[in-house]
Amino acid sequence: MSEALSILNESDLADSLDPRDEGSKKPFFTIGELAKEFECTLRTLRFYEDKGLINPKRDGMNRVYSRRDRARLKLVLMGKRVGFSLAEIRDMLDLYDLRDGQVTQLRVALNRFNEQIDVLEKQRTDIEQAIGELSRTVSVVSGMLRQKETEEAETNELMNAASSLD
Repeated sequence: MSEALSILNESDLADSLDPRDEGSKKPFFTIGELAKEFECTLRTLRFYEDKGLINPKRDGMNRVYSRRDRARLKLVLMGKRVGFSLAEIRDMLDLYDLRDGQVTQLRVALNRFNEQIDVLEKQRTDIEQAIGELSRTVSVVSGMLRQKETEEAETNELMNAASSLD
C-alpha cells in the first residue's frame, strides 16, 4: 500500500486535527502510550497496522509511532465512531496520494460524510420510532401488571377474610 497522506507533513496533519492537542507535539509514541491515550487495546493497534492504516517504524522488537501514525489513528477511530467501515476509512486516507491539490479528496470526503450523515439520521429516526413503540408497550404492560396485582391483592384479601371466618 502506498504511503497515504503523503502530501501533508506530520505536523500539518496532527495540527489539523486539533491545534490545541498537546499530544500531537510529541515526535514519537509507543504502542502503550497510544493505546492509553485513545483508550483502545494493543491488539487493536496491531490490527490497524496489519490493515495498513498505520505504519509504525521498528526499533528492535518495539513499535515506534510517529505523529503521522497518531493522526491517522485518530482519524481511523473517529471514522469508526461515526460508522465508516475500515475499507471506507482506508479509501479516504488513500485519497491523499492523488496529489491533486486536495480537491478530489475533499470532494470525495465531503460526499461520504454527507452520505454517512444521511445513514445516521435514518438510524436515529428508526431508533426514535423503536423507543416510542417500546415506551407505549411498557405503558400497556405496566397497566396490565398493575391490574393483575390489584386483582391478586383483592383475591388474597378475600381468601384471608374467608379463612378468618372459619
